[in-house]
Amino acid sequence: MNEWNAMNSSEPDQMSETSPAPLRGGDLVLRLAAIGVVIAGIAGLFLYAGGWFNPHALSPATMITAFEQTSGKHPGFRRNHAKGVCVSGYFESNGRGVALSKAVVFLPGRVPIIGRFALAGGQPYQADAAHTVRSMALLFKLPDGEEWRTGINNIPVFPVNTAQGFYDLLLASAPAPATGKPDPAKMSAFMEKHPESAKAMQLIRSQPVSSGFADSTYNSLNAFRFINAQGVMTPVRWAMVPVQPFVPYHAPDSGQADKNYLFDALITSIQSHPLQWHLIITIGQGDPTADATLPWPPDRQQVDVGTLTINQVESEDTSPARDINFDPLILPSGMSGSDDPLLSARSAAYAESFTRRESEHKDPSAVSPAETGK
Repeated sequence: MNEWNAMNSSEPDQMSETSPAPLRGGDLVLRLAAIGVVIAGIAGLFLYAGGWFNPHALSPATMITAFEQTSGKHPGFRRNHAKGVCVSGYFESNGRGVALSKAVVFLPGRVPIIGRFALAGGQPYQADAAHTVRSMALLFKLPDGEEWRTGINNIPVFPVNTAQGFYDLLLASAPAPATGKPDPAKMSAFMEKHPESAKAMQLIRSQPVSSGFADSTYNSLNAFRFINAQGVMTPVRWAMVPVQPFVPYHAPDSGQADKNYLFDALITSIQSHPLQWHLIITIGQGDPTADATLPWPPDRQQVDVGTLTINQVESEDTSPARDINFDPLILPSGMSGSDDPLLSARSAAYAESFTRRESEHKDPSAVSPAETGK
């Protein structure tokens, strides 16, 4: 996050004219030890804030390796949300967000965006399935040089509320060699250990599934904070709500669905006319900000702050969006993360995934330039 500052601010002309006495061996060791304790303490705070400091030595590398063990290794692809297609367009603010945040994205006017639609999971060539979690990742290019990056999903809450919970879920959902499906006993044990996840998944399963990417609502899931020009801080969550009418998913006849049918439908829609979503900000009122498994009450105030328009689609093979890390903590001035531990955990895991895939050969995407037309 480039948050490190220079720690030694001494200037030559500020030093005493009298040279200090040289440190003796024992004093030097003590001084170095003290510095080491301070550095270790700072590192520990970062690890703790990211949710990685625990007796089981859970780390970003451990998490991403678990994705690879569950879904297999696929060089050059994201370890989660591996199958995707890239898009571009613009966001047009109506100015209503200015009261909540001083971020320039909410000033009236347009800013360009680049983004990506994807399916959850680490398999880039998986067949499309309606109940697989869908994601929309966006990078807003702001006129002052700042960026706002967000990764949002078509589920109402997150299934876990800690990094450890996510890791446990990964292990529980790993396919058994004999069946190729998750072991029901392991999943049952996970639910018993994480009752908050059992409630969250029940809520997720209760939601109707839309026909595709275009008529899905995408939610931030995590809470954030907006800061306005007067310094007032407001807890928020946000959602992209489609202008396209909701159409319930209907399973196609057996053998009729193409492997990429969700992506093909999205491509066809964008090529025929732009797709649009309203950016809706929900304002928290004493609601939980550190637990993404808990929904906020439906009566909370909501503010429509502008419209997202997507009018171009492109294969990952040719789009610069393939190499973007959609880190949820890359935020402009006027926006900040909350006390949700998943935010720093996601940021760290995304960085680990990005580092691995950027050093690897990139295989062709399942959604090819032939399908997108570019």
